[in-house]
Amino acid sequence: MKARINEEGDGFEDSNGREQQQVVNDPQLTFTFHEDSGERGTRAGPGEELQMPTALEKTQALTEQVMEQVVGRSNLNDAYRRVKTNKGSPGVDGMTTEGLYVWINRHREELIGSLLDGSYQPQPVRRVEIPKPGGGMRKLGIPTVVDRLVQQAILQVLDPILDPNFSESSYGFRRKRSAEQALKAAAGYVRDGRVIVVDLDLEQFFDRVNHDILMSRLARRVADKRCLRIVRAYLTAGIMVNGVCMEQDEGTPQGGPLSPLLANLLLDDLDKELEKRGHRFCRYADDCNIYVQSKVAGERVMASVSQFLEQRLKLLVNRAKSAVAYCEKRKFLGYRLLAGGKLGLAPQSLKRIKDKVRRITARNRGRSLSAIVQELNDILPGWVNYFRHAAMKGHLLELDEWIRRKLRCYRLKQRKRGKSIGEYLETLGIPPQRARILAGSGKGWWALAHTPPIHEAMNGKWFEGLGLVNLSRHYAALLSH
Repeated sequence: MKARINEEGDGFEDSNGREQQQVVNDPQLTFTFHEDSGERGTRAGPGEELQMPTALEKTQALTEQVMEQVVGRSNLNDAYRRVKTNKGSPGVDGMTTEGLYVWINRHREELIGSLLDGSYQPQPVRRVEIPKPGGGMRKLGIPTVVDRLVQQAILQVLDPILDPNFSESSYGFRRKRSAEQALKAAAGYVRDGRVIVVDLDLEQFFDRVNHDILMSRLARRVADKRCLRIVRAYLTAGIMVNGVCMEQDEGTPQGGPLSPLLANLLLDDLDKELEKRGHRFCRYADDCNIYVQSKVAGERVMASVSQFLEQRLKLLVNRAKSAVAYCEKRKFLGYRLLAGGKLGLAPQSLKRIKDKVRRITARNRGRSLSAIVQELNDILPGWVNYFRHAAMKGHLLELDEWIRRKLRCYRLKQRKRGKSIGEYLETLGIPPQRARILAGSGKGWWALAHTPPIHEAMNGKWFEGLGLVNLSRHYAALLSH
């Protein structure tokens, strides 16, 4: 079968322009039993009672031909559009998302054939490291764009099969689920008197996922061995570091489309265990908080759940970062849970945004002030949008003034010398004598930016003219909606 794709992502077709037939329909809607296969149900003979298939057999019937769904025209087109939209860095082969269209035109038959016979072999992922907000480095694995296409196509088929069985207390990387819902649930537990949180931190979770345990969980839900073979191949493809491919016997690299779903699948064992014990909890990816009524109960839960994670799932709990404490002493998704279930801004979140502002407004960057303001405007509204549920009016008033002072420093530093600063202040309406005295005062940039004449010259209207977002007003507008 010949297949092609147009650049807009709506053309994985056969040579006659017909859509490739998908052998298995939407797994949420239908499934098919073959009466003559001897593998599904048992036809009743004379005088015999009809044997209906079990739930497990139904699930297996739905998932025996997953790869036929993966290579379906509409599924591949959706995956192609998603990869193009997400863009991202090239993998080890250097191919960009723009080059994917050309590659597909040349290798379409080979790609589809290898997916259908289960022989598709992913390439190693490219290792990159980015700073963690709390310190240290986060290791990311960047698959090639072709591997991202295939992972995305598999994800789109597996997600409707796996997700409906996940816990109601799991919120990360799931359709129609959000951090906001997780925070709302956590706040409800605190309002109900569960003010002690068991805050579990899994050490290097994505790097420590046990392949055998993960694949056994996937095999419970998916019967198509070709799909299982390809998923395992992704897990063991290896990591390219400085031109050397390192074998991977554990972990699922962050950066691939499939990793979040596989993480939720593995940690669903934890969710089910917590539900069985009757706990109230919220999990967002590998961030799990359990809410109890006393510290004694919390310590007991911490010990037993840590044992479960380490013995059953072979994951390591970071004792230094995990804790049993009053909820207001810990953070969850960047927020702080206050008495009565109210939400506040975690100190770490405020520090993090100030660190970003410091990097942007560093006075040795040599960029125009308008470019610096644009960089700030690119991140600050989104930050406020995320934390809009927190009571933080006072924090934002202080942050607004602090950012304005940073920008005053930046602008003054651009003038470099006293005479130039004095002339500049005169253009802003400061009387000449006053401007000259201030410019020759010898004050440092930070102290100079806090003097009354500078405030008069670079006032609120001046910043409005620059287009700088006002966080307090933005926050108030969000609350009024």
